[in-house]
Amino acid sequence: MSRYGQWSWIVGSLIGHAWLAYATPRTDTSQLLLLWCGLFLLYAFLLSKRVEKDFLLLVGAALLFRLVWMFAMAVLSDDVYRFIWDGRLLSHGYNPFLYLPSQIIDTGWAQEVGLGQELFQKLNSPDYYTVYPPLLQGWFAVATCLGESTYWATVWLKVPLLLAEAGSLWLLYQLVKEKDEKKARWAILLYGLNPLVIAELTGNIHYEGLTIFFLLACFYFWNKQRLYLSAVMLALAVGAKLLPLIFLPLLISRLKFREQLMYVAIVGTCVLLPFLPFLDWAIWYNMSDSLGLYFQRFEFNAGLYYLLRALGTWLVGYNPIGTLGPVLSLISLSTILFLSFYRKLPFSFYERALLILTVYLLCATTVHPWYVVPLVALGGLTQFRYPVVWSVLLPLTYISYGNVPFSESLWVVAVEYLVVGGWLVAELLRRKSGRAMV
Repeated sequence: MSRYGQWSWIVGSLIGHAWLAYATPRTDTSQLLLLWCGLFLLYAFLLSKRVEKDFLLLVGAALLFRLVWMFAMAVLSDDVYRFIWDGRLLSHGYNPFLYLPSQIIDTGWAQEVGLGQELFQKLNSPDYYTVYPPLLQGWFAVATCLGESTYWATVWLKVPLLLAEAGSLWLLYQLVKEKDEKKARWAILLYGLNPLVIAELTGNIHYEGLTIFFLLACFYFWNKQRLYLSAVMLALAVGAKLLPLIFLPLLISRLKFREQLMYVAIVGTCVLLPFLPFLDWAIWYNMSDSLGLYFQRFEFNAGLYYLLRALGTWLVGYNPIGTLGPVLSLISLSTILFLSFYRKLPFSFYERALLILTVYLLCATTVHPWYVVPLVALGGLTQFRYPVVWSVLLPLTYISYGNVPFSESLWVVAVEYLVVGGWLVAELLRRKSGRAMV
């Protein structure tokens, strides 16, 4: 690519990100999809070119695109308002795990700490207890103190995500370079320039960005045989999002028994320690209650679950989510343990991690676009490219928000899962036959 072509690509992508970040509500389906399409076409065009000489420039572009999103409100997600709600509670000495927003909104002290009707109306789950772990709660409190207004609190909430993303790019390079320098650079560009990754993490403030950083750090120290640090990093990943616990069986499967006990003990201790300042038996009930309701009542963009739901409704005459949720969780857990401990499977450590997360997502009853971002990061450590294909299709799910009243477009879900599933099967078959994958 010529120097003129490089800068034209960067400027075009920059305009697309800025337009999406500052001038596109998620209900404007046409504009939203056009911008997503344009950004992914630019992304695909770049990846089709030889860019080894432009590597550092493109890494800089990846960070620049994230900076563009730093000062925009999160227009594609409203989770940020719960972060601010919890942060204002904690910064004024109230335990955010103990109060339902709907129960305290009309109290005098709620008004005094900045929990007014304007913020309350923007919450997406006012009748649910918070499910965000203590480490995040601590940062929510700091961010709301640093930025008293909703806007500046939002900007501060993005700071650790920007730093984590820079760290994740470095870790991806370190994890791959020992095997292949060229593939290490490719992994960085594949993840770092992906429009969905940029928009959903730094843009829409989803702390999967912290999870990815700490998980990659966990793998990095695990490879270096520094098990104590690896276990601490896994605990920090869990502290940002409970999901990384699914990788614990894989990590301990290759350790001796004493090392397994030590590793699990460190992870457990480091996960539980941040809960001590919030010590109240009610928080365990409240969090588990909200998580239970999440898995049994919430449903969005869940291909396998929708297929089973349709079959179950036809058989029993009502939506069987209360049964299907736990059944799919059991299937997911069993498959994760199989992938973790069965030694004869022809997959590497990173491929097993990728497939473990894939199984979890395929069995989930809710799959928001940002849930798949860690899959894109893990995909960069392997030759599998179906996570990138999935990231290209996920913006189609925003079509649902353009429907008034809100209704999910099931044809989008069908196309998404058929394409991703087909691509996954094709890559598995290519791998088995020994042919190189895309």
